Amino acid sequence: MTIFSHTLNFDNLVDLLLVPACIVLASLTVGIIADRLIRRYIDHHLAVEESTWKYVLIRSMQGVPIFFSFIIGLYWAIDAVEISPTLTKLLSYILFTSNVFSITRVLARTVDGVVTMYFERSGRNLPKTTLLNSILIGVIYAMGLLVILQYYGISIAPILTAAGVGGMAVALALQETLANIFSGLHLILSKQLRIGDYIRLGSGEEGRVTDITWRFTTIIPLGASNTIVIPNKTIAGANITNYSLPTLNINVSVPVGVAYDSDLATVERVTIETAKEVLSRVDDNPNAEPLVRYTDFGDSSINFVVILPSSLFDNQGIIKHEFIKALTDRYRAEGIDIPYPIQTIIQEKADAEKNNPQDSAS
Repeated sequence: MTIFSHTLNFDNLVDLLLVPACIVLASLTVGIIADRLIRRYIDHHLAVEESTWKYVLIRSMQGVPIFFSFIIGLYWAIDAVEISPTLTKLLSYILFTSNVFSITRVLARTVDGVVTMYFERSGRNLPKTTLLNSILIGVIYAMGLLVILQYYGISIAPILTAAGVGGMAVALALQETLANIFSGLHLILSKQLRIGDYIRLGSGEEGRVTDITWRFTTIIPLGASNTIVIPNKTIAGANITNYSLPTLNINVSVPVGVAYDSDLATVERVTIETAKEVLSRVDDNPNAEPLVRYTDFGDSSINFVVILPSSLFDNQGIIKHEFIKALTDRYRAEGIDIPYPIQTIIQEKADAEKNNPQDSAS
């Protein structure tokens, strides 16, 4: 009798769990198939349309069908079995929280994709930064949290009131941090600083902007592997030279001097030919128009400046390097002299006799 009862209870337990398990497995199977179809559709039809609303929305849905199918399966599984009302309510809270979190995650992904698409279409008019994304995503998740609290029966009005009162105390305690946050937003919205711009501060720091976070702006100097971290407040109040605005082009100036007996027309022709060859090779700019401008008569040379137009700020170092080498070789081949800095002292004969009367009498 005991063995029969144990067998019966085990059979009942199997029957009790078999139907919910089958429901959950079937739901997961449907979700996995739907998710794979979405991935296949993205790979085959939207791979070349990354800057479209359709691509952003569908890509945000990746992984969501599996989660939603699992949640729906759990709902059906709970309805298929008899459990206590307390446990049912607890499970409903958990499932609702999971649903809201999933929807919030999709919205956050969508907003992030839309922001990225907007910046790509705007022709780099605004920078896409960590700070801007963090604020938008944080607002979305905060709204999702408020919806969950409201479902739990927790009134959000006292929370908002307490947050307002507490916010004043936090603002006083975190003045420096808040100043950096708002300074970062100002840098973004003013359109005067973008990710990838090469800047120089009035205090001497210079480099390419790699990110604008909620507190700091990071820049990397040209040709260096180290990073300079500057508070947003410091950058917002500093004099900034942005070498990437209004265009990425830059004129590289190289001072040169030639001997006084040089044929200046020949010097100008040879210099421009050399500059064009270097720019075509180094900067990939065969249509560049370099300039030669004579500036002054030096102590030992006629001085001028060669202006080399570069398409990118980063190329200025290699352009100077290659141009000086090529120009030196070309001047030597053409017989154009680059004189050493010398000084010649000429002393009149009368002055010499005056200073040496004995030599004059003899």
